[in-house]
Amino acid sequence: MSTIQLKSAAELDKMRASGRLVAVVLQELARAIRAGVTTGELDQLAEQKIREAGGRPAFKGYRGFPRSICASLDNEVVHGIPGDRTLSEGSILSVDVGVELDGYYGDMAVTYPVGKIDKESQRLIDVTRRALAEGIERTQVGNRLSDIARAIQDYVETQGFSVVREYVGHGIGREMHEAPQVPNFWDGDSGPDRRLREGMVLAIEPMVNRGTWRTRRLRDRWTVVTDDGERSAHFEHTVAVMKDGPEILTQAG
Repeated sequence: MSTIQLKSAAELDKMRASGRLVAVVLQELARAIRAGVTTGELDQLAEQKIREAGGRPAFKGYRGFPRSICASLDNEVVHGIPGDRTLSEGSILSVDVGVELDGYYGDMAVTYPVGKIDKESQRLIDVTRRALAEGIERTQVGNRLSDIARAIQDYVETQGFSVVREYVGHGIGREMHEAPQVPNFWDGDSGPDRRLREGMVLAIEPMVNRGTWRTRRLRDRWTVVTDDGERSAHFEHTVAVMKDGPEILTQAG
């Protein structure tokens, strides 16, 4: 994962198509999320829509992951496995969707309210969404990864929340995970501070917790939860570094 792959105009066109499919699938899921629905039903809907469009669910089978989407509920940060759990009014659900279409990947995540939620959970969602926007704004030719990371971390921490440190964003293209890693925080151990170049494509994905940033993994070997049981939110876009500024590839329109 050390060599950064710069994408050509033709490759970016293919990534726009895969990104658009991811966004359309998430729109479909957003309409289906409500109390009484199971996460397994959402997974089935997503896989159906992806395959109908000629794509492949990128997560299914990836390192043994058993489902097509990640569905992380309340205090689950990432990598929740869909199944027979039923959504309840007042919960929050983070849905991460990855698609491979014509050899190129798109990756996007959104946290949704299930019905009416409390004000602090809504603020957590709003802050995480805004943190992603802050990071995307810094995705400019000539900037560095640290500019993205610091923008996300500074905004989140000024709002009284914490940024997950054990899991980070990544490059994306012909592989789901490519160089470089894209942290949402910055310190002396955050990794190489790569300069951003035209043609780089990054999956930027802040994961924000109400309490501590620390996490732990459950016995299923996938589901990551907050260490203190507080709620977590997750937003992600696939973003191309372009000479005129960042371009979000995971958009439906």
